[in-house]
Amino acid sequence: MSVPWIKPEELVEFEFRQAEEEGRDVSAFAQEWAAYRERHPEEGKLREKAESLMALMDKEVPDDNPAEPSDLPGIAAASAQVKTALRWEGTSDELRNRILGGWLGRAAGCLLGKPVEGRPREWIREILEASGNWPLDDYFTAQGVPEELLQRFGWHKSSQESLRETIECMPEDDDMNYPMLNLMVAEKYGPEFAPWDVLQEWLVNLPVMQVFTAERMAYYNALRQLEPPHTARFQNPYREWIGAQIRADLWGWICPGNPGLAAELAYRDAAVSHVKNGIYGEIFIAAAIAASFVVDTAAEAIRIGLEYIPQSSRLAEAIREVFRMYEEIRDFESAVDRLYELYGRYHWVHTINNAALVTAALLYSEGDYERGITYAVAGGWDTDCNGATVGSILGVIHGADRLPEKWIAPLRNSIRTSLRGFDRTTFPELAARTVKLAQRFSLDRR
Repeated sequence: MSVPWIKPEELVEFEFRQAEEEGRDVSAFAQEWAAYRERHPEEGKLREKAESLMALMDKEVPDDNPAEPSDLPGIAAASAQVKTALRWEGTSDELRNRILGGWLGRAAGCLLGKPVEGRPREWIREILEASGNWPLDDYFTAQGVPEELLQRFGWHKSSQESLRETIECMPEDDDMNYPMLNLMVAEKYGPEFAPWDVLQEWLVNLPVMQVFTAERMAYYNALRQLEPPHTARFQNPYREWIGAQIRADLWGWICPGNPGLAAELAYRDAAVSHVKNGIYGEIFIAAAIAASFVVDTAAEAIRIGLEYIPQSSRLAEAIREVFRMYEEIRDFESAVDRLYELYGRYHWVHTINNAALVTAALLYSEGDYERGITYAVAGGWDTDCNGATVGSILGVIHGADRLPEKWIAPLRNSIRTSLRGFDRTTFPELAARTVKLAQRFSLDRR
């Protein structure tokens, strides 16, 4: 049986790319692998060679540098030294409405992006134009899409439950599993939870085939008896990909107006599976969501989120570049063209390029929920993740009662999942539990 994302033959090639992005020279290993693969294409021999090279490269991984540390004190020292002061002063009803807005906004944005996850941006626009649905302003539909276009790439396998004509509720998705799983962690272990507590809940409640890339490697490493942070570091070439960033929301939702605490909680979660910019992605989004409860615009929330990550990191520079673009390029499509020029070298599920696209969608949508999620999805790369993150931030800013019915009604107030105890949960139930955690973690501890 072949299990993707943990096969040594895959890992070694992704490690070559990851090492290059980190500034390490592994060209000799890459040349050795290419020569061996040509001489010995048999699967068994390739696997042995890949395992050997991964072990050698693992010894070559340098300690964290001051510009991009992976430890919490190092991250704090490298972040902005002066941070914006915030405080939540709303009523309990307002808090419930804003948190429910985050859950619903995230779900609708995720659902919008599911049918085209991983598909090229150009192809997404082609199918929309061919079916008369460009610019994107509703859930995707198969009606009117020419067969020849579908033969080129085809819908994501989730399309059977995420197209306009097939949606019955919010179907299972890892982008929605994680906030529910983190809800479980927070309820069970409380404010002092540790990375190992997070991983323990993965092992008990989360089917391994429902996790991907860095999370699957962390899961696999845990079964090898490793503990965090080694679960994130050992032979994990996905350690700076987007997996941690999509786990940020719950920490922001339970820390309204307290981005500093949200950043710390996000770190404990991210350290299970990620390092450096992979960790920063989760901190950045968690802090931005926490700020979204008390600021007026998404731009303000993003700027505050940026304060909590190392200022010399590649991610921080990418976010600042998007703000510069927003001042110079007024058209969103042209801005995305520029993003692809700058960050298209990254894998389509990397943190840096997707965080930059999320930032662009939030800035260019100027607070409009529909424009925000449709921009995020039409921009390509990890469409469901980006739609979910943008939807969460704008959902908190607007609150549930101001989200467009067109996007929320198809959810039918229900979510599917393989997580024990959560299947068919309603969004108001999830929001009510999250409100209790906000009191326990943040508001009652001020």
